[in-house]
Amino acid sequence: MIQMHTRCGRCERLNRAGREFGFLSNGYGALAGAGPDLPRMMRIWEADGDMDGKKNTRMRQARRIGVLAALIALLSSGALAQSAPSLSLGLPLDCTPGETCWISNYVDHDPGQGVRDYMCGTATYNLKSRDGERHLGTDFALRDLAAMKSGVGALAVAAGTVAGVRDGMADIDVKRLGAEKLKGKFCGNGLVIEHAGTYSTQYCHLRRGSITVKQGERVAAGQKIGLVGLSGLTQYPHLHVTVRHGKTVVDPFVGLTRKKKCGPGAKPLWRDDVLAALPYGPSALYNVGFAGEQPTAEKIRAGEYRDIEIARTAPLLIFWVDAFQVRQDDELTFLILGPDGKPFLKRKIVLKKQYARMLNFAGKRLESLPLEPGTYTGIALLTRKNPGPGQKTFTRHARITVK
Repeated sequence: MIQMHTRCGRCERLNRAGREFGFLSNGYGALAGAGPDLPRMMRIWEADGDMDGKKNTRMRQARRIGVLAALIALLSSGALAQSAPSLSLGLPLDCTPGETCWISNYVDHDPGQGVRDYMCGTATYNLKSRDGERHLGTDFALRDLAAMKSGVGALAVAAGTVAGVRDGMADIDVKRLGAEKLKGKFCGNGLVIEHAGTYSTQYCHLRRGSITVKQGERVAAGQKIGLVGLSGLTQYPHLHVTVRHGKTVVDPFVGLTRKKKCGPGAKPLWRDDVLAALPYGPSALYNVGFAGEQPTAEKIRAGEYRDIEIARTAPLLIFWVDAFQVRQDDELTFLILGPDGKPFLKRKIVLKKQYARMLNFAGKRLESLPLEPGTYTGIALLTRKNPGPGQKTFTRHARITVK
């Protein structure tokens, strides 16, 4: 509550003005209330300018004192922020969630050394910023570099005006480049769009030379604004999206307010269809496949094992999986079924530590015996024994033809 100490003689005048727009004065001239009518307040202010005469002047002054005091109280109470127009967000990239793109990190709600996503899980990480030790956006990852090179569009989540653009940074794994060379440009190639209601959205790690909009340009919801890339502080191709209301970071799965610590907010910012397509995923087996040799992370993440055929004389048959956000004591099972549907290989491992991103594989050395021709199916199953929000099992499969 804002105290405006006035002579008691003003109290009733303030009450008369205050009652017109939802605020009342207490005995000391302090304004209190919870039901402001902003449009009516503005009409009162404008209409007062037409008053003439001393009596009307005194009334105008009293009414304007009431309006100003109500506005001060309103701003202090945060009611304006709570009544801000809502933003309805579309999907920020041209993909099918769970098939061609995956959320690898959520907004971190813990400003300290811990991590906490909106479900009170740990699918996020710490990154020092002016908002504390926290990751400020939602990361949408692609399968591999081959997918990035094919060109996956980044899309404006809502209509607005481009407030700023940066381009020209190389698409390169930050481990190869060195974070010190970024000089604060962690976002890489990116842009900011301002929307109605003092909202803004920031898009990071875009592909060099792909940005299709310029500062000051109006954009429509769903409009292509660039391509997903590998610029800035990143080790894999993905789009980072941060939503702000004024200077405050907003988790689009929560919205401006929430009634409980864990779970989505009462009014998430995602459109209903987008929210339905983005169920909470504490982990993701986002890429699986086969190789006829011992695979390397570099080749897998470059997309070099996308062949759907392998020679029956290959020395090895390997089934591999790349995953986000795996936990200590998770159980990972590899199963390869032969052309007859019977198990060709089954292997189970227990993970000894937590990984933000993990590559693992299992297979057989074929020695002198060639593979039976036909279609082989690989199934990866991750089972979570530790408690936590979200699903407890994750699975993905791939097929390959042996000739």
